[in-house]
Amino acid sequence: MTSSNTSPSLADALADGTVVLDGGMSNQLESAGHDLSDELWSARLLAEQPDAVTEAHLAYFLAGADVAITASYQATFEGFARRGIGHDEAARLLARSVDLARTAARQAGDAGVARPLWVAASVGPYGAMLADGAEYRGRYGLSVDELERFHRPRMEVLAGAGPDAFALETVPDADEGVALLQAVRGLGVPAWLSYTVDGVHTRAGQPLEEAFALAAEVDEVIAVGVNCCAPGDVEPATEIAARVTGKPVVVYPNSGEAWDAEARAWTGRSRFAPAQVKAWRDAGARLIGGCCRVGPEAIASIRQALAAI
Repeated sequence: MTSSNTSPSLADALADGTVVLDGGMSNQLESAGHDLSDELWSARLLAEQPDAVTEAHLAYFLAGADVAITASYQATFEGFARRGIGHDEAARLLARSVDLARTAARQAGDAGVARPLWVAASVGPYGAMLADGAEYRGRYGLSVDELERFHRPRMEVLAGAGPDAFALETVPDADEGVALLQAVRGLGVPAWLSYTVDGVHTRAGQPLEEAFALAAEVDEVIAVGVNCCAPGDVEPATEIAARVTGKPVVVYPNSGEAWDAEARAWTGRSRFAPAQVKAWRDAGARLIGGCCRVGPEAIASIRQALAAI
């Protein structure tokens, strides 16, 4: 059962209770044996092995996720062009990312999942296209208007594919937040805005009070929060987001391991614990999942933890 044929909307569901997000797309694909060392990361499989993307989404739905985030995080016209993929084919692949998640939702329904399922189209930051770790730094040297011109064309294509929401995610810089909030206007798709953070600041160093406040009066934004950060950063960021915006808060940290951009590998140990979920929810989180290195077992544990609250 997909949300295109059911009620409530994702915004209504967030107003009524807590919704479970999926986990990391890349780690699920890697665990299935797929090589993601390419600069396009999981977006490469949109062209080469789309069924693998559907299978990854399905694993999360079956584990208890209510929302699938599409494999379009690193899918951009510019990134595809570097691989010799033209504009029209790139647009088709962007739209395919939404279709694959919808297919997984239908398959989950066929497998007995009766709850509403939603699809969020991932819009990663400009730094993701650079594939050099810049999404953890921000400060690209581009103006807000230049960033909006980068994001808007692919967002238009993704909107045309009919997602339930945009995941404006892993945003390291409040200036890019402004650009994304400008780009989402008029597309007819609600969105959440999610920063990647270091403590109570964006990766670019801006206070989260200022970064979250940008979205407070934007009608298209149904949730604000953080992702791809250390689990320990979630609770204070959630409290700030809820206080500053009055909106539901979205949180999906990574495992706590660190990304080595040069080696293109994760280092350290996992610090993700589903026992933290209650504190996040008490602080205002209503859309809760995991990001990099958080797999289906952890998502199942999140669902169980929420059910016990």
